[in-house]
Amino acid sequence: MHDAELQFLMAGVIALLIVASIIGWIASRNTRSQAKRETVLNLNSRIRAWWVMAAIFGLALATGDLGAVVLFAFISFMALREFLTLTPTRYGDHRALFWAFFVITPLQFILLAVDWYGMFSIFIPVYVFLILPIRAAAAGDIEKFLERSAKIQWGLMICVYCCSHAPAIVTLLKIPGYEGQNAKLLFYFVLICELSDVLQYVFGKTLGRHPVAPAVSPKKTWEGLIGGVIATVLIGAGLWWATPFTPLQAAGLCVAITLLGFGGGLVMSAIKRDYGVKDWGTAIEGHGGVLDRIDSLCFAAPVFFHLVRYYYSAN
Repeated sequence: MHDAELQFLMAGVIALLIVASIIGWIASRNTRSQAKRETVLNLNSRIRAWWVMAAIFGLALATGDLGAVVLFAFISFMALREFLTLTPTRYGDHRALFWAFFVITPLQFILLAVDWYGMFSIFIPVYVFLILPIRAAAAGDIEKFLERSAKIQWGLMICVYCCSHAPAIVTLLKIPGYEGQNAKLLFYFVLICELSDVLQYVFGKTLGRHPVAPAVSPKKTWEGLIGGVIATVLIGAGLWWATPFTPLQAAGLCVAITLLGFGGGLVMSAIKRDYGVKDWGTAIEGHGGVLDRIDSLCFAAPVFFHLVRYYYSAN
């Protein structure tokens, strides 16, 4: 937290939230039509939620590496709960679900805390993938067994395994010349993920005409995608000084983050549409559930982590 560049990034986020809050307040005072008032109310609720989320994230970084691990462990637990609540299982899965929530999820983040990259990278996709369905089969409930097992496995992969790669940026990367600054890199990654979501939303609202996949998410448009990606990449390249990357390298990584984030949002929207719901939950005012807020992060985090580890890390 004594890093001047990290403080500058945080100050920039606070400034953005202050400006957004002022705009929201002005809009609420000057909007008359009912339809527009509902839009403004939703915008202001989103801004209030962003203040809370930014404060929690900043506090987690202030407590050091362990704070980031604990925060994302809690986020993963909540996201997995939302995923498995929306995609219901049966009584025969209760023991497997107990293992998923109270054994597998904590262990995945404990592996981060003890800096065990080898086991961290294969624990869920190899050992859990094989052992958990064996545990479910032992319960003797064979009705829709494959479908039920796939839901649990998929929930663990997205909500726990993929999400855990975000705090892994802090604990598992050893970048020469960047020692002790990984919290700043995590902040940068999360900032790019969330800015991309916000800017795609803004460009989609203002310029959107052509949906990317109308049956999945009518509000996700080509104009929103292209405008949001270009704007986010330019911002990310401009913030290269906070990373171990050159401006061009930062831009390339931002392209990967934004496109994978958009794809993650599209995939998770497809699941919601299949079950006939708008949001994964109601935990975050204006945003829906925890999984609604981190769907893009879950898809982008593993790729960003492994690209940085392969090309920049010494371990």
